[in-house]
Amino acid sequence: MSVYDYEAVTLQGVQKPLSEYRGKAMLIVNTASKCGFTPQYTGLQKLYDEYKDTGFEILGFPSNQFANQEPGNEEEIAEFCQINHGVTFPMFAKVDVKGSTAHPLFQFLSKEAPGILGSKSIKWNFTKFLVDRDGRVVRRFAPTDTPEQIEKHIKVLLQS
Repeated sequence: MSVYDYEAVTLQGVQKPLSEYRGKAMLIVNTASKCGFTPQYTGLQKLYDEYKDTGFEILGFPSNQFANQEPGNEEEIAEFCQINHGVTFPMFAKVDVKGSTAHPLFQFLSKEAPGILGSKSIKWNFTKFLVDRDGRVVRRFAPTDTPEQIEKHIKVLLQS
């Protein structure tokens, strides 16, 4: 199994197989518009601008599971991301990222890259998963890990 075995719906309502990203390294992030970590959207966009032409993608998945910090609908989320952070990387429809209702992709990501002390649960918004060009999860990053801190890991992955 790899991330390429999953599909997700875009903010525009289009079912998209993640196999369309085959051969690219990815950073998959659960996001929210009203979170203390929301400013990371700007840093994520900078990473995307810097590396998108080198086989790198960022996939954003809004979730409202943490303190109701993503209450908007898909249109509101898209508008917020564009107006406030200039987001052009792919954004997907709101999903659950933990528990029995978690999207299958996030069940897979959590299993493949457990958090601190082996916890499989996602603890908060802006948990990030780095995926190699073969669709394998190579690392999980905490919400507190900024895009700037993650950049060195992306560089190494793109060079391999």
